[in-house]
Amino acid sequence: MEYLKRNSFILKLAIFATGFAGIVAEYTLSTLATYFIGNSIFQWTMIVSLMLFCMGLGSRLSKLITKNLIQNFLILETTLSLIVAFSSVLVYTLASISEYYGIVIYSLSMIIGLLIGLEIPLVVRINKEYEDLKSNISSILEKDYYGSLMGGVFFAFIGLPMLGLAYTPFVLGIINFLVALVVFYRFKDKINKRSTLRLQAILFVVFAALITGISFTEPIIQWGEQKKYKDKVVYSEQTEYQKIVLTEWKDEHWLYLNGNLQFCSIDEKMYHEPLVHPIMQLHPKPQRILILGGGDGCAVRELLKYSSVEKIDMVDLDPKMTDLGRNHPILIDINKGSMHSDKLEIFNKDAYIHLEQNNSDFYDIIIADLPDPRSIELGRLYSHEFYSLCKRKLRPNGLIITQAGSPYFATKAYNCINKTIQSVGFKTVKLHNQVLSMGEWGWIIGTKSKDITAPQLKDKLQKIDFKNIETKWINTEAMQLMTSFGKEFYKPTDSLEINKIHNPVLYQYYLDGNWDLY
Repeated sequence: MEYLKRNSFILKLAIFATGFAGIVAEYTLSTLATYFIGNSIFQWTMIVSLMLFCMGLGSRLSKLITKNLIQNFLILETTLSLIVAFSSVLVYTLASISEYYGIVIYSLSMIIGLLIGLEIPLVVRINKEYEDLKSNISSILEKDYYGSLMGGVFFAFIGLPMLGLAYTPFVLGIINFLVALVVFYRFKDKINKRSTLRLQAILFVVFAALITGISFTEPIIQWGEQKKYKDKVVYSEQTEYQKIVLTEWKDEHWLYLNGNLQFCSIDEKMYHEPLVHPIMQLHPKPQRILILGGGDGCAVRELLKYSSVEKIDMVDLDPKMTDLGRNHPILIDINKGSMHSDKLEIFNKDAYIHLEQNNSDFYDIIIADLPDPRSIELGRLYSHEFYSLCKRKLRPNGLIITQAGSPYFATKAYNCINKTIQSVGFKTVKLHNQVLSMGEWGWIIGTKSKDITAPQLKDKLQKIDFKNIETKWINTEAMQLMTSFGKEFYKPTDSLEINKIHNPVLYQYYLDGNWDLY
């Protein structure tokens, strides 16, 4: 009886481990898809859906396996071990040489789902010798679900933030290999001699492949990552929230988040000066400033040029990004060490949540230097509800500016952001500038003041002389150009909807843009 219990326990432990590895494989592939393809909600939905569908298909196909259940289970586990372990390496490699890496990611998710679906019914059938049917099915599924729970915890707190997308898959591969190894030696007496020798050889090859893969993974992924960027990669890190990459050409540097360019040191002044100085010049005495995003420190650098500034609060979700802005020599050189200012306080929180929870601080100016609304969750930071929170945090004559993407490549999205800001009571003026590395880019300034109209605000912007502040690019002539758009741009926007959390239209407007033209 004790022997039977131990055998059953080993099988349940195996299912726990495979449940753990399976869910982490889902999350890893979803993260890879988000990084390489974009649109996180769509990618996570597709990967999880495809895997679940294929798990169901695998369960149905498992009935075709009628004999040699242990041998077949071991072959499934070793196959799964190799596929899962080398998934990231394969994707990074193919992404560097082919445009069809998306198909590979989806294919991997389907294959892994199919193999997982095959193995669970097999274990149930093997375990029926050691446990009655009622307990057998419920306990097997229970251990699979518990494993999935622990896998999710592992991915969130250890896998992604500590091991990254390079080594997390190898942890999964090793888990599947160990499952195969333990099951093989526990049930060796149920396998014929010829099959035993063959399985021993397979286990040895898989082990050798895993060890070799671990040894060469980092240089392979570095090579694949380098192929993604035209300039030399000098820093790369997968954080809990995003992939941060710094590249270098001669003495110039580029910062990328999830493959999207954030700034280039050659022309970042053409982005950060319009982001900061027009709105600062509009306010008679800006003392308290809130920056949403901006973890690179460039906006802080420009703000510190104003002696009236007493306190700057920065809210940036990713602590690794703000640490990079504070400590990496390249960014320190670019932001002039601004992230070490005594006037700056950093909050590593979601901007929306911070605005909701903070009831004590109020500001003269809010600067929203946030990622483009290329997903529904990012679109929430450009919503009616979000701007309502911003308005609540501003003092009576307070001002807000937000980067708003490209007015020419995503015109509907740009105008939607403007209309959404206006919907909470801000009077707005649109700005745009040709940033050489990014193309035509836009911002929107809003004022809470009841004593000025939008045309008057635009007139004030066009007359700013910037004589009281040191700038590298922006001047009065630039302001006149930045506040002027071609006649075609001023088409009626009545048909555009306001972006709301329960009606996230901005995301679709953004996707409908002409990004492929740039």
